[in-house]
Amino acid sequence: MEPRNHTHLSLEERRQIHQLLSRKMPVVAIAQELGRHRSTIFREVQRNS
Repeated sequence: MEPRNHTHLSLEERRQIHQLLSRKMPVVAIAQELGRHRSTIFREVQRNS
């Protein structure tokens, strides 16, 4: 099994997520915009809501 590469969201990515959410952009679209998996964005949103 190949090892997974986990990288943390940067402060800039977190700011972008907040900004895009305030514009009512769907989480799936934010994930595509940032090049991240949707579950990463969902976790971030849940953690900071």
